[in-house]
Amino acid sequence: MTRRLFGFFLLAVISLGTFAQAPVVRIRGNVESLEGNALKVKARGGESMTVQLADNVVVMGITKASAADVATGKFIGTTTVGERDGALVALEIHIFPENMRGTGEGHRDWDLRPNSKMTNANVADVKAMGADRVMTVNYKGGEKKVLITSDTVVVGYTPTDRGQLKPGAPVFINAERKPDGTLGAPRVNVGLNGQAPPM
Repeated sequence: MTRRLFGFFLLAVISLGTFAQAPVVRIRGNVESLEGNALKVKARGGESMTVQLADNVVVMGITKASAADVATGKFIGTTTVGERDGALVALEIHIFPENMRGTGEGHRDWDLRPNSKMTNANVADVKAMGADRVMTVNYKGGEKKVLITSDTVVVGYTPTDRGQLKPGAPVFINAERKPDGTLGAPRVNVGLNGQAPPM
């Protein structure tokens, strides 16, 4: 009986853990409209998607930066595809502000392009390599070398407000799929001054 009760308990814990992790839907596209907290986005695939924003939604502006801003001690995220000379090749790098240090730390598959990866980590070192740069990044449980080329898009974050969520504005949203099938988000990344979120 004790073993059976333990089995039910274990199943309940696993089930609760599964339900607690809402599926994430990454949305890349442009704002169509914002009515109240309902943000309508035309996704890059052409479909219209409605995301219910939290009352206290955080809106972060994505601004243009440069490879020179990628320095030792910065916490960054980078989308990479493939390798060259033993280093992952960066499509983009986003430099987190200090109060976002640790966000999504680690190395995992990503969906920007086929076979792309996302690495969020601390920059341990940056060295010149011909016309390019190679940065060594550390995260809990691992280390990667990442090649920054002239084609790598580098951006930073700046706090902004809902007023930037106007028609046509480029956005990137990690939305959560709720049990009823609707999408919700506590945060929106919006491109500023012509810079689209590259992640």
